[in-house]
Amino acid sequence: MKIQKLFFSIFVTCGILLAANIFSFAQTDGARISGNLELNSNFFIRDTSINAANTPQYDRQLYGADAYLNLNYSNKGFDVGLRFDMFQNSFLLNPTGSYTAQGIGNWYVKKKINKLGITGGYFYDIIGSGIIFRAYESRALAIDQALYGLRLTYDLTASWQLKAFTGRQKKQFGTYESNMRGFAADGFVRFDSANVTLAPGFGAVSRTLDDNSMNNLVATLNTYRKEDIFIPKYSTYAFSVYNTLTAGPFSWYVEGAYKTEDTFNSPLEERTTVSGDTVVGRFVQDAGTVFYTSLSYSAKGLGVTLEAKRTEHFDFRARPQAQGIQGLVHYLPPMTRVNTYRLPARYSANIQFEGEKALQLDVRYRFSKKLTVALNASNIALFNNDELYREVFTEFYYKYKRKWTLTAGAQYQEYNQDIYQGKPGVPFVTSFTPYFDFLYKIERKKAIRFEGQFMHVDEDKKHIKADYGNWAFGLLEYTMAPHWTFTVSDMYNIAPGKLSPENAVTRKKEKIHYPRFDIYYTHRTNRFSISYVKQVEGIVCSGGICRLEPAFNGVKVSVNSSF
Repeated sequence: MKIQKLFFSIFVTCGILLAANIFSFAQTDGARISGNLELNSNFFIRDTSINAANTPQYDRQLYGADAYLNLNYSNKGFDVGLRFDMFQNSFLLNPTGSYTAQGIGNWYVKKKINKLGITGGYFYDIIGSGIIFRAYESRALAIDQALYGLRLTYDLTASWQLKAFTGRQKKQFGTYESNMRGFAADGFVRFDSANVTLAPGFGAVSRTLDDNSMNNLVATLNTYRKEDIFIPKYSTYAFSVYNTLTAGPFSWYVEGAYKTEDTFNSPLEERTTVSGDTVVGRFVQDAGTVFYTSLSYSAKGLGVTLEAKRTEHFDFRARPQAQGIQGLVHYLPPMTRVNTYRLPARYSANIQFEGEKALQLDVRYRFSKKLTVALNASNIALFNNDELYREVFTEFYYKYKRKWTLTAGAQYQEYNQDIYQGKPGVPFVTSFTPYFDFLYKIERKKAIRFEGQFMHVDEDKKHIKADYGNWAFGLLEYTMAPHWTFTVSDMYNIAPGKLSPENAVTRKKEKIHYPRFDIYYTHRTNRFSISYVKQVEGIVCSGGICRLEPAFNGVKVSVNSSF
């Protein structure tokens, strides 16, 4: 903590000196100042019919906001950055709670001295595809896994670079107490005699638990039965070897990773308490492995990508007690497509770190400048072959001159809501969702867009439709470039089906409209929006990392600006 305060004091001092001389610096050749603001405000309107109630925001606070203000300065080879974060009555970190805090959320100083690169403060980085280490940010999911410490890079040659870092993972305005360190070597090899290149690499990461985390873990293990108790390890090591082979139109990426014995919380393991009760979920300790490969072909309008991944016991966190999206040291490549339309994106598969095997195929073919078709298929299962997720997605895009374009397709989906959303006993979701998106240009700066989707959910053997049943969604958007955009949409569960006993306490199965109205105004690099939103609860995902998005009813105001 003393070292952290020292670093912060030094940085603040430098910031004051920078501010005092900002105008004189700005006159120096090569000096650059840039930044951006992101502000999201929520005005909450209580609505018990959709369960938008019984949280601090709806019951008494009525307002919440999240804001991020960045400032970056570059001059004479130095890069300095500062970010102010503010959370007021925010539900980003806890969907049912309220979080209020503000302060310096990120700062860094970077300098390149000949072949040596130095970064101090908060930084984002990745090793390989991220399987053993990825420090990144995803604000929509309240993820900010920056590493707070020191990173060094060294260019051995024009094609080979070494990288080493040490620090602690960011946790809101503090850090986890566990220490992290890592190393990576990345290269590039080109064969002159053929159109073939290699991009090999190797990485290693280690995490050492702090005493508080270890003592808390031991105290928890002491409540287990004797046969479930193990001796936890302070340090865990993860290694990864990866390579990209490119040969003409083909590209093949392969990565294998191994993690030494580590303690993690298994949501599927059962244990018997001292009192004799059976509890699902307990700490276990095991080594982990991941194998991931991706083979792509791209030529003459055809693009094909085939991916495969096998994950076993690879939950790697800054602290074993961290749950959900918190404290993750690594990032496993998702094996499902990123769906952007409202209903096809309703059920997303979050990565199962404890174990899964997955395949994904993506094919896209461009017949002409007017017509493009695409097919995506994915399948994810547990090691015992219990199905987790299956999707077949088709789409075609047709453009008629410069007057109108049509995008349409259909999705078939099977989704294990029990595993992915932690709802034991609920029916398996099997859905079919056709959709279309039609854009018509009225004149050069005016356009209108129609969007329609329908989701049909199958009934189970008891004639109960899973989750909320069938849905219909429609959207109308009118654009007056370059400033104004107006949208109106509605999402309606037209056939909720019979009430299942598992959901009788938490909600009623009834037909409910979820309307939304948006106004967007853009002026140069500034974008303002105001929206009325009535939103059903669901899962929001980014790259296979997901969080519960609670039901929302109210007004959203946002400002985005860059300078």
